[in-house]
Amino acid sequence: MIAHLRGRLLAKHPNQAIVETGGVGYDVTISVPTFSDLPGVGSEVALHIHTHVREDLIALYGFLRPAEKTLFEKLITVSGIGPKLAITILSGMAADEMVGAIRGNDVARLTRIPGIGKKTAERMVLELRDKLPPESAGEVAAAPAMSPIEEDVLSALMNLGYQRPAAERALAAAGKGGSFEAIFRGALAALSK
Repeated sequence: MIAHLRGRLLAKHPNQAIVETGGVGYDVTISVPTFSDLPGVGSEVALHIHTHVREDLIALYGFLRPAEKTLFEKLITVSGIGPKLAITILSGMAADEMVGAIRGNDVARLTRIPGIGKKTAERMVLELRDKLPPESAGEVAAAPAMSPIEEDVLSALMNLGYQRPAAERALAAAGKGGSFEAIFRGALAALSK
């Protein structure tokens, strides 16, 4: 199926772009953030495409950034969220803000998106919290590098069933330096508070 589309932008609207490639104009459904970042009509454009096929329809959903396409594909796996609602969700909140709300279990923030009720927001959090793409490179770069001992402690905490964010906070609270046992005990103490 179509995964990428490069061509001349014939028309753009807040939820639609028409891209001509090889003499064919493709009607692509887009989110508002993608619309805002599109170049002017007549310019060359490249979109990452999700092709959605049903019995009665083949629809193309386009994104300028691969991360937005990935988030869209995660959203449509949630029961009750189809492609049109997923585009509405991506139009209603910045992708990184939404990922933060889902990771932080912030149902109230998610329900501010048009078309998202409390139950859908709760399903989004429940079904997507552990499936989201890794944090962006900016966030990862800001995190201090861990020593091999700290990485071992983090791995041990996760093997005990603690979620990575909680284990990382406990590791930070345990302090730097020391033996595996000292850091591990400090992290467990922080988790038990």
